Amino acid sequence: MQRGLVTVFGGSGFVGRYAVKQLAEAGWRVRVAVRRPDEGLFLKPMGDVGQITLTQANLRVEPSVAAAVAGADAVVNLVGILYESGAQRFAAVQARGAELVARAARAAGARRLVHVSAIGADEHSASLYARSKAMGEAAVRREFPDATILRPSVIFGAEDGFLNRFGAMARISPFLPLIGGGATRFQPVYVGDVAAAIARALADDAAAGRTYELGGPRVYSFRELMALVLRETGRRRALLPIPFAIAGMQALFLELLPVPPLTRDQVELLRHDNLPAAGAPGLADLAIAPTPLEVHAPSILARYRRAGVAANPAGN
Repeated sequence: MQRGLVTVFGGSGFVGRYAVKQLAEAGWRVRVAVRRPDEGLFLKPMGDVGQITLTQANLRVEPSVAAAVAGADAVVNLVGILYESGAQRFAAVQARGAELVARAARAAGARRLVHVSAIGADEHSASLYARSKAMGEAAVRREFPDATILRPSVIFGAEDGFLNRFGAMARISPFLPLIGGGATRFQPVYVGDVAAAIARALADDAAAGRTYELGGPRVYSFRELMALVLRETGRRRALLPIPFAIAGMQALFLELLPVPPLTRDQVELLRHDNLPAAGAPGLADLAIAPTPLEVHAPSILARYRRAGVAANPAGN
């Protein structure tokens, strides 16, 4: 079924590669807008010949955004950052960038816009990340009132930055950190389900103008997630509670690394549960059954087990 042309900003990223595949399978012609098109060439085989194309765009450069959406019937914005680096600032990417995409989509005559934000977006948050996400949502609503906003919880999948980070840590560290004691709660959502939500939101007129909060079928504490990592990697490691104040001081120095494993802003985010709001529209409203974390965790974490040895809680 031919659905027209959709421009996907950030299509070469973790969520983007799944979204591009889903959209191509749904019959869209997909234009992937990324800062470095050569790094997105792996996407082209996900569709028929010529179905997926790449174009250069930078959310900090308005003319490139306008050029990327020219002629598009729909637009998807997946661009986000977890920490600031150089010119990549939260306000520039997640607030101003979201505004430029929405404005360009409206000016180009696009019929639909899906903007991927995050649970916890809050203009009053002490976290710059959360504030910029909220500012981006507000700007999208001003520029393109019928946009669909998706707010996922922590996203897991083969290339994620969550299970993989702690799986790698379990391989070399004598302990896994429990920031703030490990009581913060999450409702991890599978990346394939987020991609399906993007495709459904574009296809369903009833999704226009709505905000969906996406979570998986189960709530976990941070401690429970770290225990799951140890169980699936077959590692015996201590779970070390670290008070927020101490974690913040550690993050002050970790931020000096090119790719910081922890920032003060992330510590601030961990002070609050990352769960869909009670009664908020979610995956079920898009006719998507959420995938349990346990379905994919063994394969995601398999690379962090001792070579050739199945997961074993008594392992080292």
